[in-house]
Amino acid sequence: MTWVVWLTGLPGSGKTGIARALVNLLCVPVEVLRLDEFRRRLVPDPHYTEQERDLVYNAVGVMASLLSVHGINVVVDATAHRRKWRDRAREQISSFYEVYVKCPLDVCMDRESQREDNLIVSNMYKKAIERKRNLEEGKPVEKSDVGEVIGVDVAYEEPEHPELVIDTDSTTPEEGAQMVYNMLYPQSVSSKHD
Repeated sequence: MTWVVWLTGLPGSGKTGIARALVNLLCVPVEVLRLDEFRRRLVPDPHYTEQERDLVYNAVGVMASLLSVHGINVVVDATAHRRKWRDRAREQISSFYEVYVKCPLDVCMDRESQREDNLIVSNMYKKAIERKRNLEEGKPVEKSDVGEVIGVDVAYEEPEHPELVIDTDSTTPEEGAQMVYNMLYPQSVSSKHD
């Protein structure tokens, strides 16, 4: 039976690291849908509006559902800050696992500022905070190249009943991936202890 694991959490929480480590652990074929890459193909000139995000996240859910129906396991690496997007995917997918990659905002901000592979924009949190401060002080504000930043401009809606929560402030990507693997294949965990 195929499955879909949706890794959700703030930008910089560690979703991509866990996804990469999980792929290395798995002995089954898996497709990873990274939102950053998916968005660029679906919306070549993104504006990061609520409507655009709705379209993109729903498309990711539909794609994951179609892949799963055709026997392909899927790892979705996408913030999906609105619960409704993850809930829609859950409704479409029979073996759906929502994994909340939980991390304090200040740690996420620090990680994002240091990323070399950031496909969106480096220092997006710093830019969003500066933009917000300028607005509050009545100073001129440049148009943002990433739209509203999740965690600063827009609230992240935590999952209400995730199948798994990984606190990445105290867990390595490899440990997080092992937790996901153990959730997907609990029989392999029990056989190790027998």
